[in-house]
Amino acid sequence: MTRPLTRVSAADPLELMVELRRALDRSGPAITPVPDTVDGNARLGATGEQVPQPVGLVVETSGSTGVPKRVALSCDALLASASASATVLDGQGQWLLALPAHYIAGIQVLVRSIAAGTSPVVLPPGHFDPLAFADASKRLAGEAHYTSLVPLQVSRLLESRAGLMALRRFDGILVGGQALPLSLLSRVEQLGLPVYRTYGSSETSGGCVYNGAPLPGVHVRIVDGAVELAGPMLAEGYLGDEALTEKTFVVENGLRWYRTGDLGELEDGILRVTGRADNVIISGGVNVSLDRVERVVRGLPDLAESVVVPVPDQRWGEVPVVVTVGRHPDLTEIADAVASVLGKPARPAHVVRLDSMPVLPSGKPDRLAIVAVVAVALQPDGRPEL
Repeated sequence: MTRPLTRVSAADPLELMVELRRALDRSGPAITPVPDTVDGNARLGATGEQVPQPVGLVVETSGSTGVPKRVALSCDALLASASASATVLDGQGQWLLALPAHYIAGIQVLVRSIAAGTSPVVLPPGHFDPLAFADASKRLAGEAHYTSLVPLQVSRLLESRAGLMALRRFDGILVGGQALPLSLLSRVEQLGLPVYRTYGSSETSGGCVYNGAPLPGVHVRIVDGAVELAGPMLAEGYLGDEALTEKTFVVENGLRWYRTGDLGELEDGILRVTGRADNVIISGGVNVSLDRVERVVRGLPDLAESVVVPVPDQRWGEVPVVVTVGRHPDLTEIADAVASVLGKPARPAHVVRLDSMPVLPSGKPDRLAIVAVVAVALQPDGRPEL
């Protein structure tokens, strides 16, 4: 059996929540949220497509490579994720939505609110404003308060007393989208903030590993260095792409596993993600993980928001480039720090300083845009414009 699929605007998250509730209880069609109506009303409404009856939500995502994917999630998977999250957070409560409602992290705030029978406080649209977040946090009612953020938002909130006081109003703060820089993690731990570092994706209905520990019902394994996940919150697959679905989701011994494409290590049941399998370059014949380079760079003073991307090099093939918005950085200092941890082949060859870092609506760095900016910034003689 099938059900119709309809596009709904995520511009008003509370209106989207109404349609999401109808999708979850199967009184309405399956939905796919879109960020706006720039292309006109023709972009909204029925798509003319049918999806399998269990599917309640289709999340459109470009992924890190920019290749479009449509992740089909069942109603049961979404609710299983919300239930497991509530178990770890020691209950349900009211949420503050500070992320775009067409991304899985934002959608899950709405799903958890539906499951809890509460209405979320919604941050005004537009660029993240710490003062607006602080004001919104004061409108939370009830006994338990939660929110979901990306590391950059946490960093900005900690820049002011108002932001810190706002964070202290929460019983649980989910932080995902990318790894917390070690300096920022150390600070939130020192402040005693109830931060849960989450790991997951649209294919897992959002975060399914909190602080390295799998949520109830979630299984984690490492196969050839890569992270694979199983559990009731896995997606049905990719709508309209059976080949990618079969490649990404595999069944072994009765368990259905999702191949994340991330590299990681599992020790005493705790997962540590070390980077993307596809974010490795060959520099001078040596494999270099740009994620590992980025982790070292972000641990240096004033470089917590830096991004490391590759650029072609006539001599080495490809080399790492550090992109930052902080102080005027010293390339030698950065390169020596990286080499001391990862070896000489991982040394960044250039540093590019920008006035602002290109980011996606989700708050993650827009790596494709950053690569394009770096290509322009680097001059023919190999010297970056700082």
